[in-house]
Amino acid sequence: METVVTDDGETLYLPGDGDRGSKGPFLVAYGSQELERRYGWFCGHCDSVDTAMDPMGRIQCNGCGNLRKATEWDAAHE
Repeated sequence: METVVTDDGETLYLPGDGDRGSKGPFLVAYGSQELERRYGWFCGHCDSVDTAMDPMGRIQCNGCGNLRKATEWDAAHE
């Protein structure tokens, strides 16, 4: 399992599961080695945890613009 350290000095654990983005993978990041506390998403393209997810499941990295398409779709959101 890979680990990364945030700018705040917090160690995050990346077990390898994730989703494909437009520029690179998004990996699930956990705040504990036991994988009990989910932290958020890690951008595999620019190695950043500065990501955001909207209610439709779209993930975007605020650093490099890596984007995962929405997992939910509703015509009302068009």
